[in-house]
Amino acid sequence: MADIEKIVKRQKAYFKSGATGSTAARKAMLGALKKNIREMEYDILEALRKDLGKSASEGYMSEVGMVLEEISYMQKHVQSLAREKRVRTPLVQFHSRSYVKPCPYGTVLIMSPWNYPFLLTMAPLVDALAAGNTAVLKPGNASANTSRIMAELIAKTFPPELVTVVEGGREANSQLLEEKFDYIFFTGGKTVGRLVMEKAAKHLTPVSLELGGKSPCIVDETANLPLAAKRLVFGKFLNLGQTCVAPDYLLVHRSVKEELLFYIEDAICSQFGQMPLNNPDYGNIINEKHFQRLLGLIEGENARIGGGYDDSRRIEPTVLTDVTMESPVMQEEIFGPILPVLEFDTIGEAMETIEMHPTPLALYLFTRRKSVKDRVTAEIAFGGGCINDTIIHLASTQMGFGGVGESGMGAYHGKTGFDTFTHYKSLVDKKTWIDLPFRYGPYAEWKTKVVRAFIK
Repeated sequence: MADIEKIVKRQKAYFKSGATGSTAARKAMLGALKKNIREMEYDILEALRKDLGKSASEGYMSEVGMVLEEISYMQKHVQSLAREKRVRTPLVQFHSRSYVKPCPYGTVLIMSPWNYPFLLTMAPLVDALAAGNTAVLKPGNASANTSRIMAELIAKTFPPELVTVVEGGREANSQLLEEKFDYIFFTGGKTVGRLVMEKAAKHLTPVSLELGGKSPCIVDETANLPLAAKRLVFGKFLNLGQTCVAPDYLLVHRSVKEELLFYIEDAICSQFGQMPLNNPDYGNIINEKHFQRLLGLIEGENARIGGGYDDSRRIEPTVLTDVTMESPVMQEEIFGPILPVLEFDTIGEAMETIEMHPTPLALYLFTRRKSVKDRVTAEIAFGGGCINDTIIHLASTQMGFGGVGESGMGAYHGKTGFDTFTHYKSLVDKKTWIDLPFRYGPYAEWKTKVVRAFIK
């Protein structure tokens, strides 16, 4: 076990030295990281294959490529993001210069999960470095091969006083959460998320929590059904459904249910083959515990499509029909290749079903009607989502990604990620050649009149 207290002290001292302050230094850090990711790309993709069965194409598209894109964005924009921004000074403050100064928090802790182990560790790290922080990384223990290769990557790229990877399980998590960090960024489940928030409260440490939840997908009777099925299958079964923003359950208008199921089955065959378990690019469930949990959710249900599995912790893309709100599969976030299907007659009925669950991280809506788009996106609380597609909203550096309510707090990616790891100091530089007297006591009627003239 690493000496965590020593690691944190060393990083805090390094931050105070000012080594991360200049944008030139930050660009150099990002450039070194990009260079070494490219040099180690094969090893990273192989680690993802060993942990989750991801093909090289899927590993690059959903993890490595997205990290490289985040680095490219920060390399291009860090100069302007880190610049002081002058703002208007009220007349009552005459004569002054008012401005906002972006400042890094200091030493941050980034805790990531096992399902997208490279992306969900390195993307927040890129944002933290661009903002000028030092960082301790704690990747998920279940994805041990990727954790190991990230530790090698970080050791090759940065001195430990700038970035350090701490490997391990619950004991390492517990020790890290006892330390006083300047910011904590956590991606994972709600149970650990609550613990992180509780521990952070002891030190009054600000946190971002990227959690999950039962993200719904609505398909109404006006939707382009073949395209909806194709995009739904992609988003649901990517990484075998082990995606925090995967469509968790399907709400389909009763009149188009059978037609949509036909297209879903066709899309599954098209994307994964007639026998997905024989497809070498089809991944696996992370470990035996989650594998058995998912099999338990299928047991006793009507598997309209799929339902098969093998000894390599692989489960076919599975679609369950005749599901009710009381079914076990509707009681928890699935996090696997199982899609329960519920029907609705009116969009209001579908919205009521969604609101029976805690606030979801994502929502997906397939419709051609503007009135439905406007109503659903305005009236239902959710972190983010897509209209007529799935999951792609998280792949943009132009807008933030994050949850709300029980699906999390805070956001990152692009400028929003820089903002997350930055404290913005509001400053007034008051000139000394004039000093307006009406703010000082003793107060008199004329002073009050002047104040009322300026402040109203």
